[in-house]
Amino acid sequence: MQGVARNFFVLAIAYAICGMILGVHMGMSHDHSPMPVHAHVMVAGWLMSAVFAFFYHLFPAARETRLAQVHFWLTAVSGVTLVVSLFFLLGGNEALEPVTGISSLGFLAAMILFAWIALPVVRRA
Repeated sequence: MQGVARNFFVLAIAYAICGMILGVHMGMSHDHSPMPVHAHVMVAGWLMSAVFAFFYHLFPAARETRLAQVHFWLTAVSGVTLVVSLFFLLGGNEALEPVTGISSLGFLAAMILFAWIALPVVRRA
């Protein structure tokens, strides 16, 4: 794996470890209130980043574009900000609601950018 594919795969592994640690913590503490954060970390973080990694690995021409770099950084920054702010928001810090909302929109923009990159590549393949 090279370039953006490798970056997304490393990000996916980091999300998986964080999500599993949060899951173990919830189980040990019997406090499942951060379950939505756990779900976001595992699905939006681990799963989506892994899918992006394998897409860019399978279609090397797509990973060489500047848009692929933008896609990675928009996904990484908005995704990490989303799950961290969501954790504290659900913990009672309501001041983080705007941060959670803005990062959610950033994550959506990253997914739309991925569609912009991926759909033409898949149509040509």
